[in-house]
Amino acid sequence: MPATAFALVGDRYHNSDYIRTALTKTLVRGAGVSIDFTDEVTLLNADTLAKYRMLILFRDAMIWGDGYGEESASEPPVPQQPVTIANWMSTGQGQAVRDFVLGGGAAMLCHNVTYIASDNAPFRETLRAATLGHPPVRPYRVRVENANHPITRDVGSFVVTDEQHYLTYDGDPGDVLLRSVNEDGLDFGGHGAECEAGWAFEDGDGRVCYLAPGHTIPALWNPEYVKVQQNAARWLLRDI
Repeated sequence: MPATAFALVGDRYHNSDYIRTALTKTLVRGAGVSIDFTDEVTLLNADTLAKYRMLILFRDAMIWGDGYGEESASEPPVPQQPVTIANWMSTGQGQAVRDFVLGGGAAMLCHNVTYIASDNAPFRETLRAATLGHPPVRPYRVRVENANHPITRDVGSFVVTDEQHYLTYDGDPGDVLLRSVNEDGLDFGGHGAECEAGWAFEDGDGRVCYLAPGHTIPALWNPEYVKVQQNAARWLLRDI
């Protein structure tokens, strides 16, 4: 029996193993969603998506094709190469995601995908945001903005120690479900102490949900955030 969701996860700064471990607990065992996990970016295309009801995307924009530039003692020495960084998602892949959603697919877009949107117009149109960056890991509160949505119903505000992602939000303010708030008033780049941290909306015949927290397993396994993730999967799949 084919899996329900295709999950493209993992990058240099976000090991695919912790994401797989975290989502297996919250979504596979916790919400009954069968997921095919991969970190192979070339598999994101229209043919792959046609086999699934939901896309889970949890990775940034970068491919480090020639390594990360580390130096260490080695005999014989490892030849040094210039570090090359490329954006992996092509315009065609971004359009495949867009078409998948418009045609009735569900997209759960997580954490650092806002970096992809900065350089990919079709994907940004689906996500409706792009990154402004983030400060070092620090505690912040996730505040529920709309307690009447199925994703956030019966969910209380919660605190995580995580990357607080800042972004430019292009969507309808009424679609925002969560905000991140640094309660010590710590700023980031002149953007204040808080930002949109989760939203959901219908798009064509499909549905989209973005959730910002997720740099660590403890953040992903916060009990209130587990509720959010499970509710989001069920809402995206029209089970609630």
